[in-house]
Amino acid sequence: MNRQHMGVIVGGILFLVVAMGISRFALTPLLPFMRIDENLSFAQGGWLASSNYVGYFIGALGAAFIYRAKKNFLLLNVVINVISIILMGFIDSYMIWIVLRLIMGLTSGFIFVLTSSIVMDYLATHLLTRWSGYVFSGIGFGIALSGLLVPFFEVRVQWQGSWIGLGMMSAIFLVTTVFLWRRLTVPNQAPLPKGEQTSIWYGFMPWLIIAYGLEGLGYIITGTFLVDIIYNIEALRSFAGYSWVVVGIAAIPSAPIWMHLMSRFSTISMMALAYAMQIIGILLPVLSQTAWSVLLSAFLYGFTFVGLVTMSTGYARQLFPQQSAYVVSMLTTFYALGQIVGPVIAGRLDTYYATFKAPLLFAGGTVTVALIILIIGHYYSKKKSVSIAQELYN
Repeated sequence: MNRQHMGVIVGGILFLVVAMGISRFALTPLLPFMRIDENLSFAQGGWLASSNYVGYFIGALGAAFIYRAKKNFLLLNVVINVISIILMGFIDSYMIWIVLRLIMGLTSGFIFVLTSSIVMDYLATHLLTRWSGYVFSGIGFGIALSGLLVPFFEVRVQWQGSWIGLGMMSAIFLVTTVFLWRRLTVPNQAPLPKGEQTSIWYGFMPWLIIAYGLEGLGYIITGTFLVDIIYNIEALRSFAGYSWVVVGIAAIPSAPIWMHLMSRFSTISMMALAYAMQIIGILLPVLSQTAWSVLLSAFLYGFTFVGLVTMSTGYARQLFPQQSAYVVSMLTTFYALGQIVGPVIAGRLDTYYATFKAPLLFAGGTVTVALIILIIGHYYSKKKSVSIAQELYN
């Protein structure tokens, strides 16, 4: 590990701070203030989140087809993303916010997939694959930063100034990464033949992708409304902002920790453990509304959702080391598809049942189904592999 390698990793971390921690998840601590000041309903907050995820879905899908000038295309998307963050603070129109959130999601999808694949490919080329998990700590750093800075900004310049402040910080991260990556060259790739795309699909096993898509649907409900839910429990209102900081702090070391566990134990068993821990975290506020329960919920949520992203994309990279952009894009697309509908369903459930427990129960149930599919799918695929091996032996 030398200065050049470290610069590539740090630049990747900063891009994920911008694309995921700020552009995507800063809405979570800002949403309570926006809803109060602008008289937005829970459902309207859900649409603000879902428009971002629609864009993210398109960007993640489109990233699979970027074969040339990846670095320049990535930098262009970061510039557009930063501008969109800043404009959220200058424009006072719900419909334009929807459009801006869509653009932020679109560029975030490209940024996540391209940054992940560029950094992982670079590290693999230099035999430093064990360091790849660190780039995903950018998600946790971004969440922790937004959780710490939003209350600070909001008291002084309200939620509008918070968006502008976070946007200016994102611009600094962009300039820093451009400097760190000034010597980084990213080779062009040839388009994948259709036959190879099909082999990648079946090599991934559909049950793994379905489980990951359901994880996207379930986890994003908590990710969108956690702070808002705690804020609306009067006895816990003072802990609302801290809860998002706890999510970020738990997420920062989770990527390398889960990567280490994945190297020592089976990937599927570690993913199953992460799913189970996340289910507990999602359902804790339903079972107990105390300071310790909501903060533990936030910790389990932050520690597991980044871990599942890390393990899933890392597993994809192991299966198809030469086509990381395509396989990460495939996984992220299904993940994003689940995230599109999650906040909308949560908003409708809250409106219909008039309680935050309904969307959390739905989220916990969805992740439980994902865990069941993961376990059963892995069992039958393993059984099928043994059967094929016996036939070949006989």
